Amino acid sequence: MRTLQLIHSLKKYTLLAVFLSCVPQLRAQWTAVVGAQSPDQARQALAFLPNEMWIHAGDNITLTVVTNEPHTVTFLTANQMRNPFSVGCPGYSSSPATVDGSTCVSSPPLAGGQTFTVVFPATGNFKIACLFHENMSGAVHVLDLSQPLPHDQAFYDNQANADRVAMLTDMHDDLHQVPVSTGNKVSAGLGEVIATGGGTRTLSIMRFMQHKVTIHAGDTVEWTIGDSITPHTITFGTEPEDVVDPSANVTVDSDGARHAIINSISDNVHSGFIQTAPQDRIGLAQAPLGTTRFKVTFTKFGIYHYKCALHDGLGMKGTVVVLP
Repeated sequence: MRTLQLIHSLKKYTLLAVFLSCVPQLRAQWTAVVGAQSPDQARQALAFLPNEMWIHAGDNITLTVVTNEPHTVTFLTANQMRNPFSVGCPGYSSSPATVDGSTCVSSPPLAGGQTFTVVFPATGNFKIACLFHENMSGAVHVLDLSQPLPHDQAFYDNQANADRVAMLTDMHDDLHQVPVSTGNKVSAGLGEVIATGGGTRTLSIMRFMQHKVTIHAGDTVEWTIGDSITPHTITFGTEPEDVVDPSANVTVDSDGARHAIINSISDNVHSGFIQTAPQDRIGLAQAPLGTTRFKVTFTKFGIYHYKCALHDGLGMKGTVVVLP
């Protein structure tokens, strides 16, 4: 009798083992945040939060873009060139996407709570980036199942929140310490780059530091880029389809500054991108100077409204009041 019971029990355990071997093992589902912003959207943290994670092979990470400033979740292949003006890698990936380093994977532009999930089937170290923003990167370390993980989801949630608060507070302090531009000079944006063990992140203030300037007819206003990475534009009137290049009525002064003349409040003038030069890297050719200044001479009195064509949706706008 006992022998029959033992055989019966062994059969049940054998059947259970076979059943469990056929059921896919559940993998961990991790979460992270992309970007952070102040309530008025002026202060933007261009960062993955956290920007370094350790997971197991087979796990996935769902990233949520919480800002109105769009971002991509992109994994380029080794030595692949970044091109923010191409469509993805080219081409966008559907969510969930698989990252193993063999092909490029990129989400479409995401904003306002949109998510993108990435699955990591194999071990390795993978760099995550945003195609729109230089110096916005992070790292995902995918370990074998036999290796212990250094942190859990609660740790990453706390780190992401602490980083968000620190970066937005840092920008708030910077905003109040920078001298306000006076006269006919305006700083276009403000920003800095900071680094962690996982990559780099940018703090940007999407505002014209002197958003209202009062001058007299015949005077010239000069805008200078104040952001270390993010480009901006000074756009009067209708926004052109090509926001990268200046409008045809913009000339270049001998010192390299772009210059335009506005004769009417109905004139359309567009600076094109004004931005700092890319950072030089040892072993690569030196980058040329960036186009960092834009000047406009106003010949007639009136109220002239302008904006940054890239960030007007965040409130980056200004006014020039021209008196007779």
